[in-house]
Amino acid sequence: MSGNLQLLAETLDQARQENRAALITYMPAGFPTVDEGIAAIRAMLNSGADIVEVGLPHSDPVLDGPVIQAAADIALRGGVRIADVIRTVREAYEATGKPVLVMSYWNPISRYGAERFSRELAAAGGAGCILPDLPVQESARWRECATAHGLATIFVAAPSTTDERLRELAAAASGFIYASSLMGVTGVRDSLSTAASSLVRRIRAVTPLPVCVGIGISTAAQAAEVADFADGVIVASALVKAVLGALDTAAGAATVAELTAELSLATRRAADGRRAR
Repeated sequence: MSGNLQLLAETLDQARQENRAALITYMPAGFPTVDEGIAAIRAMLNSGADIVEVGLPHSDPVLDGPVIQAAADIALRGGVRIADVIRTVREAYEATGKPVLVMSYWNPISRYGAERFSRELAAAGGAGCILPDLPVQESARWRECATAHGLATIFVAAPSTTDERLRELAAAASGFIYASSLMGVTGVRDSLSTAASSLVRRIRAVTPLPVCVGIGISTAAQAAEVADFADGVIVASALVKAVLGALDTAAGAATVAELTAELSLATRRAADGRRAR
């Protein structure tokens, strides 16, 4: 294991040793602007987030709900480019020393070039990439490049994923497995599906990799619920929504920092292994 893939593994292991789930947060690059996005990401990492996902805005975000779609549209209309995504990763990592991942659809990376993208991401201090729409069977080229540059390849498993497919996914993955708490697109939900805990158990049956749960987690109570059975809690839309509703950059960063701190506290468990209530 090399590069910031090692940092990612150590961060997840440290959270486990501290009897808590790691908090993983998300923000698209270039939203509302490149500089404002970097400010929001730094605010999250300085307020309790262990790991951050930097979204690569895409014109056809089929797996994203309306909140993240709106943010991606703002970033794209502002002219965000992959160079801005790499800059966001670099500045977030250099400012905090924490693992920074890129969340992206496969098409933009394929067009940019897998080797070029992985090389630039690693040089910026990135720890890896989450690729929700890249089938494992078509991922060999990306994984070759990622491995060469010490990057994690993180696949997304859904409640509908068969046990056979889970085994294939786990064998090809590195860093952690991203378990979707429900079927459907990203977004804020009033309650969580019971499918999440079952999916985590199924994934753990086929791999020693940590399992982090995302999609639909928006409140401290929901984060606490997931932290009781997962290695990591992933929050995206609620944080993006906080920036969308802010009056200015400072207000957005402050709101994001406050929510992140609440979520971070919620991921801690009591001595019996469950979260302190």
